[in-house]
Amino acid sequence: MAKISAADVKKLRDATGAGMMDCKKALVEAEGDFDKAIDILRKKGQKIAAKRADRESTEGVAVTRINDVNTEGVAIVLACETDFVGKNEKFVALAGEFADIALNHDSKESFLAADFGGMSVADKLVEQTGVIGEKLDITAFEKIEATYVGAYTHIGKIAALVGLSAAVDNAETLAKDIAMQVASMGATTLSYKDFDPAFVASETEARIAEIEKENIELGRLGKTLKNVPKYISMSQLSDEVLAEAEEAAKAELAAEGKPEKIWDRILPGKMERFISDNTTLDKEQCLLDQTFIKDDKKNVAEYVKTYGNVEVTGFKRVTLG
Repeated sequence: MAKISAADVKKLRDATGAGMMDCKKALVEAEGDFDKAIDILRKKGQKIAAKRADRESTEGVAVTRINDVNTEGVAIVLACETDFVGKNEKFVALAGEFADIALNHDSKESFLAADFGGMSVADKLVEQTGVIGEKLDITAFEKIEATYVGAYTHIGKIAALVGLSAAVDNAETLAKDIAMQVASMGATTLSYKDFDPAFVASETEARIAEIEKENIELGRLGKTLKNVPKYISMSQLSDEVLAEAEEAAKAELAAEGKPEKIWDRILPGKMERFISDNTTLDKEQCLLDQTFIKDDKKNVAEYVKTYGNVEVTGFKRVTLG
């Protein structure tokens, strides 16, 4: 029987992250053969992974990486079963190693097949499932490329990437601020122009039904009823719709007895309110239309303009669970 030294055990532990006792047992079983010992630990991981396949991995850590010239960024989530493991320093460090590899790949599939110390990333996940004793998985992978890429991570639970069209002065601050907006407010698209018309129509119908239901209860209680909008997105406000709204506003001014010579001063405000009242979906889900979290007097598009000739070209968001 081969003699197993403390140095051999430490070497195996450093290579796999497994506990000292597990490493010693594996080396004994492998009769001191290092590669066989790694294989034994890997097979242990496979058995544990198979037993825990139906477990939910809703805890973990979200990590980002940006390349040296800020033109590419990646965000991943390394998930586990418990918050205790998710906060463990070694687990967080492992997530960082995965993110370093992920930065060089354009898809989750390519990333999982990539080399990690002589095995694939997918196999490393299985191995570490055996080491840690919880199901591990990469539950999110997002990649972004742009002239300038920035990132923000919120307490390891949410991570966001943002692409800018130009590396303007203080681009790092701008990109981080917008990434923070994405992380905090969870936009689903950059602009209302990106909405699927069928989605907007379905969402409009659902919201109208919800308000009408609320109004039944408000009416029963003798309270003021909520306005039921016809539109919820700028994508629905065609030139014809806006023209009709302007004519309705003029008729309202006439009914109020306002002199026609002052209508030009009043109409812009009325139209602004009409648009605001009928673009609730945009304010919720379109990044550029959202109120900027650091200045509620601006929307995101207005904030971006303060940096000069630059645009947000895209964004990505990953989160636990």
